[in-house]
Amino acid sequence: MAQSLAKQNRSRTAAIHLVLMVLSGFFMLPLLWMLSTALKPIEETMTQPPTWIPTRILWHNFSDAFTYGRDTLGYTPFLVYGRNTLVLCILGVAGTVVSNSLVAYAFARLKWKGRDFAFAVTLATMMVPFPVLMVPIYGMFKEFGWIGSFKPLWVPAWFGSAFAIFLLRQFFRSIPMELSEAAKIDGASEWAIYWQVVMPLAKPALAVIALFNFMGTWNDFLGPLIYLLDQKTFTLSLGLQVFQSQHGGTQWNLLMAASAIVVAPIILLFFFTQKQFIEGITMTGLKG
Repeated sequence: MAQSLAKQNRSRTAAIHLVLMVLSGFFMLPLLWMLSTALKPIEETMTQPPTWIPTRILWHNFSDAFTYGRDTLGYTPFLVYGRNTLVLCILGVAGTVVSNSLVAYAFARLKWKGRDFAFAVTLATMMVPFPVLMVPIYGMFKEFGWIGSFKPLWVPAWFGSAFAIFLLRQFFRSIPMELSEAAKIDGASEWAIYWQVVMPLAKPALAVIALFNFMGTWNDFLGPLIYLLDQKTFTLSLGLQVFQSQHGGTQWNLLMAASAIVVAPIILLFFFTQKQFIEGITMTGLKG
């Protein structure tokens, strides 16, 4: 009987793994097509019927895409776009971790009048779609004189996000209050408890919101499109659009090569941080 149940469990597990492998293959099709197109000669990118395997594999498409526009502009646009994007990611991640952790700590660990109502209002802001706020926010930043600079893209990260606040609050509530009370007995201030007790224990959840912000900033197209004016301030996502619109036509093989270069850091980042990411999501969901 036990052997029969074990065999059934193995068969069920194998079937689940097989289904997941098939589904993951479907999800990988766009990525594989992008890589295939990136290695093709330009004349094979629009052939009918489409071909997956190029007749000639052109690895130099990646270097050509990376240095595209350097001769006419006098600098390498891809490097400039990458630097701008990385600066925005670093500033955004720093603001996200600091501001959201402070607000979430106040909602989860401190007792004050109106706390639950303030938290409900904070969550309610998630129901307001961005297009509703886009025009008034743009007008506000224009009054500040920030249009054309990076400030509209990273300063809001230092004022909290309802989703990140909720995620961190749920995680902070899973940390035993006895740790804070013991620290208070030892003479620790509220700031010391936040920084030396709670924050080290919340690394998985902090890693999750940092990863979300990094990926969102790296892939953001609408924000740079609205606020950035000078090509030297463009980010990678906006730079790909410029790449596509130059010379009255699109060199699809070079565009796909450039897109692969842009996507690669995100894939590598998730590959190396997936353990912390899954741990943060799981612990928040189970203990919150």
